[in-house]
Amino acid sequence: MGLAAVIRGVVLMIPLPILLKRLPFCKDVILSHCYCYHPDIMKLACGPVRVNIIYGLSLVICSFGIDSMFIVISYVLIFKTVLGIASGGGQLKALNTCVSHIFTVFIFYVPLIALALVHRFGTFTSPLLHVTMANLFLFLTPVLNPLVYSLKTKQIRSAIHKVIKGRRNLLKQ
Repeated sequence: MGLAAVIRGVVLMIPLPILLKRLPFCKDVILSHCYCYHPDIMKLACGPVRVNIIYGLSLVICSFGIDSMFIVISYVLIFKTVLGIASGGGQLKALNTCVSHIFTVFIFYVPLIALALVHRFGTFTSPLLHVTMANLFLFLTPVLNPLVYSLKTKQIRSAIHKVIKGRRNLLKQ
């Protein structure tokens, strides 16, 4: 599955630099992000970008559509299997893991969708918002992923409960 994901990513991303290489650039070549973002580079081009727009849009629609479809199908199968477990404790433990997985998927896709929407419709907003959201997406999602799974351990949950309980006691005083 991992190899299939890598091959899919490479095959879908290879046309992007090829499509960008054929474009003439006559504006200042200053990106608004600290990494190469296809829509940002297309804004710098002077030539026709219709093919790039169509490929980028189809890439986003196919990626989100196919990814979403496989995610939904896999979770339907997972929930069907989990609900087939006889013991209630086993069901609860398996559902607890599923919740972490779902939360991790949301941590990745929600900022990505928000970033795409800000770039598409936030033309009158500050460039600082674009850069901040792009950097948050780039750096925050890999940082939050291990945190989601580490919160499942009993030691970390009990430590968090102690901190919250201590702060509540301080606020009461």
